[in-house]
Amino acid sequence: MGKSLHPKVKEFKEFVRKNPKIIKDVRNGNTNWQDLFEDWYILGEEDTRWDSYRDGEKSSEAKAVDSNKNGWFDSVGELVKNMDANQLQSHINNISEVLGTVQGVISQFSSNPKSPTVSSDTRSKPSHPFSFRKD
Repeated sequence: MGKSLHPKVKEFKEFVRKNPKIIKDVRNGNTNWQDLFEDWYILGEEDTRWDSYRDGEKSSEAKAVDSNKNGWFDSVGELVKNMDANQLQSHINNISEVLGTVQGVISQFSSNPKSPTVSSDTRSKPSHPFSFRKD
């Protein structure tokens, strides 16, 4: 075991030591180390993701201010983070197909001018004004 750890891994281990609730969460099976490391690496130590693991470092007022400050952007970020890339691509393809179909229907209706409707009166009248009948 002569290999030294990557500096980011060492920083993450230090972060975990400061927040022992993370260890309990992993041991309970609520999460795994890989997901936690990726979140820590992408989001950083100060993200609201880690508030549940902190030992009262921030007051409830500070948490409320932070959540209001970031608002919907954080929730969208969390949603995107939890999405599977393949699922997202599949949904985008489906939406693209639907939009293509809708565009096709709209173009059919807009390119064909409204044809005159045939009423019962026009059917009985000859189309030519001078109608000659053979005897």
